[in-house]
Amino acid sequence: MPVSGHTAVAADQVRESVAEVRARIAAARSRGGHGQDVTLIAVTKTHGPDAVEAAYAAGVVDVGENKVQEAESKMAVVSAPVRWHLIGHLQRNKARNATRFDLVHSVDSERLAVALHEEATKAGRSLEVLLQVNVSGETSKGGVNRTDVPALAKRLHDLPGLRVRGVMTMAPFEAAEAELRTVFTGARIARAVLQEAGHPAEWLSMGMSGDYEIAVEEGATHVRLGTVLFGSRI
Repeated sequence: MPVSGHTAVAADQVRESVAEVRARIAAARSRGGHGQDVTLIAVTKTHGPDAVEAAYAAGVVDVGENKVQEAESKMAVVSAPVRWHLIGHLQRNKARNATRFDLVHSVDSERLAVALHEEATKAGRSLEVLLQVNVSGETSKGGVNRTDVPALAKRLHDLPGLRVRGVMTMAPFEAAEAELRTVFTGARIARAVLQEAGHPAEWLSMGMSGDYEIAVEEGATHVRLGTVLFGSRI
């Protein structure tokens, strides 16, 4: 049952879309030659809880939300045992809420990392996170600068409440293929910096509905897809 204010999601259409997307991911993975496993994250922001249930029914167990409050409203009513991903900007005063997520993609500053470490420690758990890196340099994009990654990688070792699993980045919208590849390659380089610093940074969260195939070709391990699965948002 769709929640008031949300467009209903057709479960059959979602199932068909997921099947097509998985086929495209497999083909892109083969073309890219990186040999990585790819996790499909269904981004359900602005859709109701029925979108989460439809994704799970189609075999997608990873769900992404941009805002903590919207995610929590769905967590309260969704029965499917999905893994919740926080993919949007997180304010430090809401760091405590982030401990409800399986993976936080958007650690975009040292101050936020410290806040998350403190809350994870209080909760008696290790929080898996990705470092959001602004590879493109766009001022409209969040994330740390690429040049700051080496120093931050060292400082993150002082925050044992966090397990740094890799890098998240966003490419410019409607960018040419060459620019997309440059951004995604830059994210791979940033991940290598984390690995060289001793972090278990195996993951690359990059690629959205308009560019996920190129992202997979360039090594993405997590793609964040909404429109291509559920249609245009309201």
